[in-house]
Amino acid sequence: MSPFVRSVLIALSIALTAAPAHAAMQEKPVEWTIGEERYSGVLVYDDANAITRPGLVMMPNWMGVTQDAIAMAKGVAGDDYVVLIADLYGSDIRPKDDAQALAAVRATYVDGGKTLRARAQRAVEVLKAQADTAPLDAARIGALGFCFGGGVVLELVRSGADLPGGAVSFHGNLDSYRPADGPITSSILALNGADDTSVPAEQIMGFEKEMKAAKADWQFVNFSGARHCFSQPEDADNPLDDNCLYNERAAKRAFEMMHDFFRERFAAS
Repeated sequence: MSPFVRSVLIALSIALTAAPAHAAMQEKPVEWTIGEERYSGVLVYDDANAITRPGLVMMPNWMGVTQDAIAMAKGVAGDDYVVLIADLYGSDIRPKDDAQALAAVRATYVDGGKTLRARAQRAVEVLKAQADTAPLDAARIGALGFCFGGGVVLELVRSGADLPGGAVSFHGNLDSYRPADGPITSSILALNGADDTSVPAEQIMGFEKEMKAAKADWQFVNFSGARHCFSQPEDADNPLDDNCLYNERAAKRAFEMMHDFFRERFAAS
């Protein structure tokens, strides 16, 4: 064996020995309060290194903080983001079926969305506070949401929240139950299924009119053949609701658009 080859093998052996073990995706419970009400979410991030990265508040679908939501958050986080799954109902409310989920959603809108906006704003504050224990850049925060949660992120920007990373809504309700609390300063990407019967043309037109009047930075994308829930793998075969169906093609394109959107917004912040 030549001295050169021997030196290369020794260097490689040292590098492999010194290489850190693969880090695991962290999944940590986070508790907070609003008044006397308690909330319980989950913080997700890859701890492969301590390099700070942007944070995203994830508003889950109407089932709330579930294992499916955690799996989705891990996929979104990768090694690019710290993600907080927001609890929008309260720690004592964990729907077990669609009927309970619908009741929980209706309760959040009982005062026309005022309480819902406050809960969404509080989740942003809670995420920023995690910078002390997670590799988070608290100055670079964005939001995303799915189904019910997609509507929540739109309510969050209507509340006047300043999100440098902007907000992405996946097949969310576009209607607002109340006027915006102030200027809409956060950029918006609304991703919609063109065949979603829960989002009629009138709702889309109303959303576009609202965004134009607010002089917001917004984009709206319709995916052909996609219905409600098109990004949710757990709804690949839903015999109870043919409007709530996973669409792999639309989901793949939507997530690519989401990542491009956040990269562009965070690069500008």
